[in-house]
Amino acid sequence: MTVRRTKKSVTCNSSFVISPFRSATHYFSNMNSEQLRALQAPLKNQYRDAPETAKVTLRAQGRLGEGVSCKIETGKGLVEAGLHPATGGTGHAACSGDMLLEALVACTGVTLNSVATALGITLRDAVLEAEGDLDFRGTLGVSKEVPVGFQNIRVKLKLDTDASEEQLASLLKLTERYCVVLQTLKAPPALSLAKA
Repeated sequence: MTVRRTKKSVTCNSSFVISPFRSATHYFSNMNSEQLRALQAPLKNQYRDAPETAKVTLRAQGRLGEGVSCKIETGKGLVEAGLHPATGGTGHAACSGDMLLEALVACTGVTLNSVATALGITLRDAVLEAEGDLDFRGTLGVSKEVPVGFQNIRVKLKLDTDASEEQLASLLKLTERYCVVLQTLKAPPALSLAKA
């Protein structure tokens, strides 16, 4: 992860713009570390006492759409994913690769905000940007030597904070450690594709 501290708000230069704290800020901005601990303490105790209650299966479902697309039902509405322009798409549908990066940014942002709150670090603003490098020869079957999928992913954080370098190091270390999507990408789980 790369971090740049700024005194002003900064916007991302990317195919997506995200303000990870817009919705979370309202919830977390009035919350201090003691309130966060109080909120999470019953859950942590429950998970220590009954570890099986901590295991949750998350699900996503899609249905083929028109042309070469797939419609995904999200908690906020329907998203239609389609081919990236580099593979013949129009660019009008969401790109699954962008959605993966957006999930990484969202999870990193929520985790960063939670860790900052727990550590008592004030973030006046934070902008997160994820970049991923793809060689489309792989997914189009042009070259069997080229991997299908992202070859490199970088997450950059622009933080407006007065936190010390030591506090920032701790913030980043804990954010990376506890971000579910980041850790899933770093250490992929067993994955299967099968007919239901």
